[in-house]
Amino acid sequence: MIDPGHPRLSELAEIARRAMLDHGLDPDLPPAVLEAVAAIPGPATDADPAIRDLRALPWCSIDDDDSEDLDQLTVARAEDDGAVTVLVAIADVDALVPAGSVVDRHAQVNTLTVYTPAIIFPMLPLRLSTDLTSLDPGQDRLAIVIEMGMGGDGEVSRSDVYRAWVHNHAKLGYPGVAAWLEDGAPMPDAMAHVPGLDQQLRLQDAVAQQLCTRRHQRGALDIRTVEARPVVEDGTVVGLEAVPKSRSRQLIEDFMIAANGVTAAFLQERGFPSIRRVVKAPANWERIRKIAADAGEQLPDQPNAVALGEFMARQQAAEPLTYPDLSLSIVKLMGSGDYAVERPGDPPGGHFGLAVRDYGHATAPNRRYPDILTQRLLKAALAGGPVPYAVEELERLAAHCTRQEDQARRVERQARKAASSAYLGGHIGDRFNALVTGVTDKGVWVRTLEPPVEGKLVAGEEGLDVGDHISVRLESVDPLRGFVDFVRATNGRTGA
Repeated sequence: MIDPGHPRLSELAEIARRAMLDHGLDPDLPPAVLEAVAAIPGPATDADPAIRDLRALPWCSIDDDDSEDLDQLTVARAEDDGAVTVLVAIADVDALVPAGSVVDRHAQVNTLTVYTPAIIFPMLPLRLSTDLTSLDPGQDRLAIVIEMGMGGDGEVSRSDVYRAWVHNHAKLGYPGVAAWLEDGAPMPDAMAHVPGLDQQLRLQDAVAQQLCTRRHQRGALDIRTVEARPVVEDGTVVGLEAVPKSRSRQLIEDFMIAANGVTAAFLQERGFPSIRRVVKAPANWERIRKIAADAGEQLPDQPNAVALGEFMARQQAAEPLTYPDLSLSIVKLMGSGDYAVERPGDPPGGHFGLAVRDYGHATAPNRRYPDILTQRLLKAALAGGPVPYAVEELERLAAHCTRQEDQARRVERQARKAASSAYLGGHIGDRFNALVTGVTDKGVWVRTLEPPVEGKLVAGEEGLDVGDHISVRLESVDPLRGFVDFVRATNGRTGA
């Protein structure tokens, strides 16, 4: 029985484990996999003279404060002609997880790391993902480096892919870098201890802003949703907080989008197939047009990313409180996309929401199996060897990865709802300021403003519309199902 208002992580972890099993995912690492990893003597080594030594560059990582599976490092260099060269290093996971090995076969089961508030279900054993293949600070590691030449227009003018030795000189977190970039806060300690790293990150930020601006000019959507993250003390959830969007997150997102585009094009140019994330033009475009019409605007008859992006930008400026809910509606109508294999010479499938034509999957091999597959394709292309997979095998794996990722997202949503519901269990009868976020024939949904939790309005829903501000009282919760029920409160009583 979960303690209302004070759920323990162990209780939420059990809910997450059951959700994993219910959705056909494996919550446990088999003994044979753990034994195989325990037998690995240490980080990967390779005497290939073609591997470049880039350890002296001021590489750093930026990730969540509690992240231990570090997949990427970044560095930038200003050129004499005013251009900037950006390097993105990706952990060489394939070097210790060979195709067909017992570890590789198990990674194919879930195909990704599943993150829940109480417990993480890693795709790879932690000795690999948080140690031997992680780009940890102070360690020399093998990596795949994506090099990109940037002009001032936010376009990649030249690119290259190669293997290199790298060294992480500073492990940084999104909150600390964001506070420094946006609010003038002091540099994080890890940054301050690396001479010149502050100027280095200012340069990276400037390039990321150019990349972002150019993508939005092409129609990339600015998606901002509200997600409640549990605040934990001594193994107990003591609060809920929203995960903020920040320039530090945007910096990494834009560099990774650009790097994924380069890797996809690199394989295409060398006659290799590639696994790509494809989000086609929305099949539910008429429903998106109806949402715009309800807001007093008109979208074109045919899917148009630029027009949709401009509509969303206007809505964000006009209705910032309800914009996260508009974002979520648009995301659901577009769909999450699929992993697809692109054969040499095929026209790019593209990613509608990101407004990019070439979008591979290469930048998180410790966490996602498609990225390991891409890494093997890249290394084979660099070595001048044959394609390591038949196209039919890649297509089978891509379809499997899509199915498993869909199930993993359901697990993560269920676990987040369970955590929010369990925490609110200690607040039955309390009143909250809320926003109406959905009105359908199945009911009315609201999101409380503080903490940010969505639930169903089970009384007093008459006459409400999306965007209405109301007062609600918490009626009941069901953590096992993630349900939160509210009633409308008026003058201290419930009712319409």
